[in-house]
Amino acid sequence: MYPEDTEFPVYCRNCWYSDKWSALDYGRDYDFSKNFFIQFGELLKVVPRVALQMDNCVNCDYANQIANCKNCYLISSGSDNEDCMYDFRVLNSKKAIDCLVVLKCENCYEARDSRDSADLLFSSQCSDSFDLSFCNEVRASNHCFMSVNLRNASHVFRGRKLSKEEYQRAIAEIDTGSYANVKKYEAEFDLMISGNLRRFAANKNVVNCSGNVLSNSKGSWYCFNGAYLENCRYSLFINNSRDSSDVNNGCCQMELVYETCTAGVNASNIRFCVDAWPEARSVEYSDCCRDGASDLFGCISMRDKSHCVLNKQYAPQEYRELVAKIRKQMEENAYTDKEERTYKYGEFFPPEFSPFPYEESSAQVLNPIFRNKEKLSGTRPFPGHERNYTITLKPEELPDHIKDVADTIIQETIGCLHGGTCADQCVTAFKITKDELEFYRKKNVPLPRLCPNCRHSERLRRSDPIGLWNRQCMCEKTGHDHPARCPNKFLTVYSPNRKEIVYCESCYNSEVV
Repeated sequence: MYPEDTEFPVYCRNCWYSDKWSALDYGRDYDFSKNFFIQFGELLKVVPRVALQMDNCVNCDYANQIANCKNCYLISSGSDNEDCMYDFRVLNSKKAIDCLVVLKCENCYEARDSRDSADLLFSSQCSDSFDLSFCNEVRASNHCFMSVNLRNASHVFRGRKLSKEEYQRAIAEIDTGSYANVKKYEAEFDLMISGNLRRFAANKNVVNCSGNVLSNSKGSWYCFNGAYLENCRYSLFINNSRDSSDVNNGCCQMELVYETCTAGVNASNIRFCVDAWPEARSVEYSDCCRDGASDLFGCISMRDKSHCVLNKQYAPQEYRELVAKIRKQMEENAYTDKEERTYKYGEFFPPEFSPFPYEESSAQVLNPIFRNKEKLSGTRPFPGHERNYTITLKPEELPDHIKDVADTIIQETIGCLHGGTCADQCVTAFKITKDELEFYRKKNVPLPRLCPNCRHSERLRRSDPIGLWNRQCMCEKTGHDHPARCPNKFLTVYSPNRKEIVYCESCYNSEVV
C-alpha cells in the first residue's frame, strides 16, 4: 500500500513476520533536547513496515486492512468475508461484488449501506431482505424492483404491489444484463429517490445516537457507518466498539480508543496511533504495532513487545517514568510544522508524517473540496504516476449484454471509461477475472466500464455525505400527532439545500410503516 518512493523499507508479509529481524534493533535512547515528533519522524524513516495490513486470511494477496477473510480480491477494510471483490468496508459477507459498507450480506452487486440481506442489485440502505433491484430504504421485504420506503412487502414493481404472477410477468421484461438498460434504470432510480420521502437518518435499532448508517447501537454521537457501538463519538467505519472517540476505519472489537486510524480485534486503550491490532493495548503515538503489543510509546512495527519507547525496551517502572516525562515535555515544547501549526501531547500526528500523498488517500474522495492544490499544505507531495498499460479493448468496444461476452474477455486489458481524466485515482485500465465473469453471468449484470477506483468513487458520491445539519421535520400533515408542522428537530445528513423531503422518525413511520 506504500508508494515506491517511501523512505522506509517495506517488507512482504512473510518477511515482516519472520524471526530474521527485530524492530528492537532500531531502538534508540530518547533525547530530551529534541521534540518527540522530530525523533519519531527520524524513526519513521528506517523501521521496516509490512506491505499490507491483514490477519488470518487465505488467498487474499490483493487486499488490505482485513481479517479472517478467504478468497477476496481488491477489498479493503473488512473482516470475516469470503469470495468478495472490489469492496470497501464489508463484514461477515459472502460473494459481495462492488459493494460499500455492507454487513452480513450475500450474492450482492453494487449494494451500499445495507445489512442482513441477499441478492441485492443496485440497492442501498436495505436490511433483512432478499431479491431487491434498484431499491432504497427497504426492510424485511423480498422480490421488489425500483421501489423505496418499503416494510414487510413482497412483489412490488416500480412502487406498485402486484400478485406473484403479475410480478413475475413484469420482472421478466426487465433485463439488467444490458449496460444500456442499467444506465436507464439508474437514471430512473436516481429521479425516484431525489423526490421521495427520506428518513432523517438511515439508522436501525439505535438509542440516543446521532449520525448515519448505524445499527444496534446506543449512546453514540456523530458516528457514521457503524454497528454495535456503545458510547462512541466522532467516528467513521467502526463496529463492535465501545467508549471510543475520533476513530477512523476501526476494524471491530475495540474499547477505549482515541484519535486513531485503523484499530480493533480486541484492541484496548489505544491513543494517537495508526494500525494498532490485533490484541494491542495501552499503545500511544505508534504505527504498525500489533499481535499483543502493549505499553508502547512512539514505536513502529513492534509485535508482541511491551514497555518500549522509540523501539527501545525498558523495565516496567522505568518505562512509566520515562513516558510521564515525555508527555510533560510535549506539553511544554510543542512541535511546529512548516505551516506554523503547533502539536502538543493529545494531538494526532502532523499531516507531513503520513506516507501517503493527499491525492492518493481516502480523504481525497471523502473531501473533494480539498482537491485545490493550495489546500494541500503540509502533506506529502504527490509525484503523479505514469500509466503505460497496453489497452487491448476500449470500454466502448465491450459487448452491451453480458450474454454476448466471450470467455476470452479475461485475457483483455480494458480501458477505463474515464481514461485517467477524473480526480478519482483512476488507474486507466483493468481486467476481468474468471470468478468475476462467472458472477456477472449468474447475476445477469453487464461488464463494468470503469476501473475499480473509479467505481468506488462513484459509490461514495451516491452515498449520503459524512456530515450533519440541524433540521426540523418537514411533515405538515394534519393527520399526524402534531400541529400544522411537526416541531421535531434533529441532526441529519441531508443539508437544507437538498431536494429530499426529510421527516423525523415518528412522521416517517406514520407514512411508511
